Amino acid sequence: MKTKQKLVLLLVTFISFGVFAQNEVSGVITEKSTGNPIPGVNVLIKGTSNGAVSDFDGKYRIDATTGDVLVFSYLGFKNLEVVADTTIINVALEEDAATLDEVVLIGYGSATVKDLTGAIEKVEAEDFNQGAITSPEQLLTGKTAGVNVIPPGGQPGQAGTISIRGGNSSLSANNSPLIVIDGVPIDQGTTGGNGVAALNSINPNDIESFVVLKDASSTAIYGSRASAGVILITTKSGKLSSPFKIQVNTTGSIGMVQRKTDVLNAEQYREVAINSQNAALILPLLGNSDTDWQDEILQEALGTDANITLTQGFGSTSYRVSAGYTTQEGLVKTSKFERSSGSINLIQKLFDRSLSINLNIRGALTQDDFANGGALGAATQFDPTQSVFSGSDAYGGYWEWLQPNGDPLALAPRNPVGLLQQSSNTAETERALGNIKLDYNAPFLNGLNANVNFGFDYNEVSGETNVPATSALGFLSQGTVGDYGSIRRSTLVDFFLNYKKEIESIRSNIELTAGHTFQKFYRKNYSSSTPNVGAPTENSFATQNALESYVTRLRYSYDSRYLLTLSYRSDGSSRFSEENRWGNFYAAALAWNIAEENFLRDSKTISNLKLRLGYGQTGQQEIGVDFGYLPVYVNGADNQQYQLGSTFYNTVRPQGFDENIKWEESETYNIGLDYGFLNNRISGSIEYFTRETNDVLNLIPIPSGTNLTNQLTTNIGDLENSGFEFTISSDIIRKKNLNWNVSFNASYLTNEIIKLNIVDDPSFIGVPTGFIAGGIGNTVQIHRVGAPQRSFLLYKQVYDTNGRPLEGVYEDINGDGVIDSGDLYINESPAADYLFGLSSSTSYKNWDLNFTMRASIGNYVYNNVASSTGNEFGLHSLNSNRNVHVSILDTGFRNNQLLSDYYLEDASFLKMDNITLGYNFKDLIQDDKIGLRLQLTVQNVFTITGYDGIDPEISGGIDNNFFPRPRTIVFGANMNF
Repeated sequence: MKTKQKLVLLLVTFISFGVFAQNEVSGVITEKSTGNPIPGVNVLIKGTSNGAVSDFDGKYRIDATTGDVLVFSYLGFKNLEVVADTTIINVALEEDAATLDEVVLIGYGSATVKDLTGAIEKVEAEDFNQGAITSPEQLLTGKTAGVNVIPPGGQPGQAGTISIRGGNSSLSANNSPLIVIDGVPIDQGTTGGNGVAALNSINPNDIESFVVLKDASSTAIYGSRASAGVILITTKSGKLSSPFKIQVNTTGSIGMVQRKTDVLNAEQYREVAINSQNAALILPLLGNSDTDWQDEILQEALGTDANITLTQGFGSTSYRVSAGYTTQEGLVKTSKFERSSGSINLIQKLFDRSLSINLNIRGALTQDDFANGGALGAATQFDPTQSVFSGSDAYGGYWEWLQPNGDPLALAPRNPVGLLQQSSNTAETERALGNIKLDYNAPFLNGLNANVNFGFDYNEVSGETNVPATSALGFLSQGTVGDYGSIRRSTLVDFFLNYKKEIESIRSNIELTAGHTFQKFYRKNYSSSTPNVGAPTENSFATQNALESYVTRLRYSYDSRYLLTLSYRSDGSSRFSEENRWGNFYAAALAWNIAEENFLRDSKTISNLKLRLGYGQTGQQEIGVDFGYLPVYVNGADNQQYQLGSTFYNTVRPQGFDENIKWEESETYNIGLDYGFLNNRISGSIEYFTRETNDVLNLIPIPSGTNLTNQLTTNIGDLENSGFEFTISSDIIRKKNLNWNVSFNASYLTNEIIKLNIVDDPSFIGVPTGFIAGGIGNTVQIHRVGAPQRSFLLYKQVYDTNGRPLEGVYEDINGDGVIDSGDLYINESPAADYLFGLSSSTSYKNWDLNFTMRASIGNYVYNNVASSTGNEFGLHSLNSNRNVHVSILDTGFRNNQLLSDYYLEDASFLKMDNITLGYNFKDLIQDDKIGLRLQLTVQNVFTITGYDGIDPEISGGIDNNFFPRPRTIVFGANMNF
């Protein structure tokens, strides 16, 4: 009997092991509607921390016990639970209309798309622009309504210009949005060295998403830095319970000249010179060559980019480590940008996952070789009949305009090639940015979360300039060596409490956030110059400022239908006196989820319909000075010394100041409608906003004797901006082997200056701005009440019966019989009236094709290249011949007509920014998890415009010495192991 019992017990034990033994479960995860594999799906054994992630082909493997429940989850798809009763489990995930449940950052927190009450837009990595991307803002170009990204010029590493809803929130202060990287607001200035972008130290390959906060109901949480909008950047991180993965991305690129400035060639130059009023002076100086000076200084720009990323996740730990190297030449010879970068992301869960520690550290070392900026202007002005080389050893062998004694003519244009090859300007930038976040879910109160964030941003630039004594440029000083640099650093400490509570009895959800943040900034700039002849000069300036803030926010929803968000921020800035130091910024937003109402809840057509109303107050404390309210004394120059006895002392002189200076304040109203149809296959939004900015800083003349200057920057102006935005995105085709998505956005923007002085003075003409070349102190733009910012102020050109402009003949606008400054009139502005963006993404089996196009309508550009040189007077000056713009062939102008609206051009354009063709190789090596993607991208594919200059997209609206943007062909390969 005992033997039988033992056998039965042994049999039961074997059966138990058979039932509960762990087996490897594997399979493929696909999208139900298309059959396409889904990479990155989380597979978790329910009730445990054991999990896995699907690979590039949607395949997964996990150790599971028979009877375990596998939970498949992926953003934008419904969760699926399957019992592990076999070793092969293939699943198809169904898309969730709650892409509305996607989580979006909102500043010091997050919310689902369904619960958003403000104008917020997210752009993720799969939607980024492709190509030779050196600075992160280029990923965003054309992707969102109301966000205009003017690409940088052709100088590699140069800053682009970002504006949100026109960006015209100030006249004198910073108009760039606040950028927050992983919770750390970065310094909004450039890094030194020819205006290099503060963002170009961030490797674009490390960025996961951008979230753009547009309206004040969402940006007010950042208070005194949010008037121009906020961009939240999230970098990539590892995923818990994910297998070890290696990703290698590499590209090679070649950039080519799209267009050159239209100046006379040698044949045209000789013909114009013969008929010129100064022919007797010009003809004896003509050479025998035919030189295209722009060809001589321009080149094909080569570039490479390589990145490697390692990721792995365990039950409660994950890491992501990346390294990258980028090198990019500019179209102008001797210009080059190099960046070596690295990043580390660590996530650690402790105490049964109640404590989350997230560490982000990224660093970069960039090397910039800046081409001599004067070479571009010199290439358009240098005599095309002269050769590059002179045949002698003087001045490096380059042909130059010389005096009879052999010295270079001081005011003559320099040889463009000599300028590039005989001068240098190099800079090295060290950048480190990071933070550590501790997120704790309190066990004693369900829903209570404490968050601490320690962040830092360190940026140091050291540069060197060298103009050798052997060059024509350095002949007066017999050579100069200079150093320059800057240090920018900031530290951040945030502490926030967040409490969420669901009250089922009244169908309500409440979320309360409260916290304190402190950020301190330090900046130092220095420069020195050491000529071989003369005394060295040194300049150094250091300053610091701090911002302390208290933040609260309440979010409430009733039955998922009615949403309310209230926020308050109190900011204290050391930039202002104690009387003006603290500012209070309020915001409120309401939203009605109409699609959740009973009459629409079961609709098969309308999947999302939400009406939003928002109001908020924001500020601008980036005013350009840190202590403008204090009297400041500066040392006078050496030629302003005072003699006391036999000793000379440098004078100390006071500067003007405004003890009442404060930040600018804006109020914004926003109404928006989000919509989605057919399970959100068609979705988008419609927005209207109006923004009123008060206490705008403006440089105004002040009465003599009232201050230590005759002009003072003070809070004096009022501005108004308004506009409409429209976005639509549609999955036009969604099938197993063919998918096509199209996204379109449109914006209409207006801005107007309401006030510019203390009292209304009809005789006050406004504040001139927009300085131009071709004379001394000439401006072509003005800030004037009732007109847009930087409106062009010019004479109205008169034409003959053949449409040819009459030199010096303008319309008598005021009818007084005299042509003078009273006849200058407001004519357009650089700001576009309409902005459009179109993105298309198509995939067919293993192929994909993507492109982005943009259009701008109503932006005007003053062609200063043509106005300053397109006349006979420019042919000869100070014993040297100079080339001129081809517009002289149409105008016949003998002298420059700088204030003629003939040179103001409609610069509306249609651009295809990029187009990418890619192919994904699947099952590259049998049974190995290797994915390979090859792609070909063309950037700056074409531009359709009526503008006669090199490029119609000119920040500020004045085209002068513009560094040309290349058309770039990029070959790329991405491999996953």
